[in-house]
Amino acid sequence: MTKKYDVIVIGAGPGGLTAGLYASRSNLSVLILDRGIYGGQMNNTGDIENYPGFELISGPDLSEKMYASATKFGAEYAYGNVKNVTDHGEYKLVETDEGDFEGKTVIIATGAEHKHLGVPGEEDLSGMGVSYCAVCDAAFFKNREVVVVGGGDSAVEEGLYLTQLASKVTIIHRRDQLRAQQILQQRAFANPKIEFVWNAITEEIVGTENKTTGVKYRDKNTGEEHVVPADGVFIYVGIMPMTDKFKELNITDENGWIITDEKMRTSVPGIFAIGDVRANQLRQIATAVGDGGIAGQGVYEYLQETNSLTQTA
Repeated sequence: MTKKYDVIVIGAGPGGLTAGLYASRSNLSVLILDRGIYGGQMNNTGDIENYPGFELISGPDLSEKMYASATKFGAEYAYGNVKNVTDHGEYKLVETDEGDFEGKTVIIATGAEHKHLGVPGEEDLSGMGVSYCAVCDAAFFKNREVVVVGGGDSAVEEGLYLTQLASKVTIIHRRDQLRAQQILQQRAFANPKIEFVWNAITEEIVGTENKTTGVKYRDKNTGEEHVVPADGVFIYVGIMPMTDKFKELNITDENGWIITDEKMRTSVPGIFAIGDVRANQLRQIATAVGDGGIAGQGVYEYLQETNSLTQTA
């Protein structure tokens, strides 16, 4: 029998957990769904320094604290990989590999995932030196040389993290300057373990059948090809929204980002979207939490306006 809720939150990152908190505090029945452990990408972050209230906290610790808050007022949590969401007007059907659920409203908080380079060797050597998570895999490269591909916040943050274990970190960037925050750039430039390769197009991850040995790149200015020796390669070249399951709802733009108004409402009444799936500029824990609070209150207002609030004694 399909279980029914006032609100189904799809995704248990910081935005989804906050939405669940706000909605359950309004005495709504809430289900938070995720295909993995609560916390989302926070679980892959070693130290968080820019979340208000904490000078320094680990990603897993912050995940635990947010989960405790989110479930304090009755929100349920369940594992489930969402296969499809269909709009039936008064209710939305959420189909998962663990069963189906009905929600009067849905909040999409599925986040985004790392883009791949799409170069030879990347897929073949994934898990054998190629990684997208320094916090997860840095321990395998103690006293070894690694490469980070990218020049944004994530690339530099993870490069700095890797210096705690690796003997050398080379950051390869396709431009002549970094895009990361200035404070991160300053730390990276001051770190003796970090070297930079500028104006470089990564062309191949080099290795054997089960071991990464380096990164081949082409110099944009000279056209010459070079290989940087490396036991590990960490790739941070952008993110893409995890919205394939929602395309039939026609709420995404041409790049897959979900379009919302300032109240996190999509073009489908009763369906909201928050956090990294949205077409916004800044994707941080703090902004996801803000989105979650707005959407958590927004579903209450929507149910009130449509006279769909569950009556309780």
